[in-house]
Amino acid sequence: MNFDGHLLPHVNASLNALATFLLIAGFVAIQQGRERAHKWTMISCFGVSIAFLACYLTYHIGVRAGESTRFPTYPPVAIRYTYYVILVSHIVLAAAVPFLAIVTIWTGLRCEHRVEERTRHRRLAWWTFPIWLYVSVTGVIVYLFIYWLYPPN
Repeated sequence: MNFDGHLLPHVNASLNALATFLLIAGFVAIQQGRERAHKWTMISCFGVSIAFLACYLTYHIGVRAGESTRFPTYPPVAIRYTYYVILVSHIVLAAAVPFLAIVTIWTGLRCEHRVEERTRHRRLAWWTFPIWLYVSVTGVIVYLFIYWLYPPN
């Protein structure tokens, strides 16, 4: 079987979309008081995010080593600026997500046994959830910009 590394951006977008779905499902579960469903949904989301990171690194280090993905110059200036604002905010916040997610999940697992951890988990999740959700959604948006809306000439 031949490995086509150029399929990885499409896999990455799919993993980001799945992470978005799982984040929302986990949020709904905890709002409904379904703590066990919330726990396993968020752990699954973390697993999907790890798979995304592995595919992303494989693509950028292995498949496209030394090459950069450039946004084309033919879209209007407003579109290009919008793309770069989304991209930069996505990159900056994506760097924080693994650390936030690990600490938030860790405190969530500990709050099953330690009541005082529940407050800490909620405070961390208040920050982690919207950042992680934004990164997942904007990952799909960046993909759509590059591969579907404004592909290279």
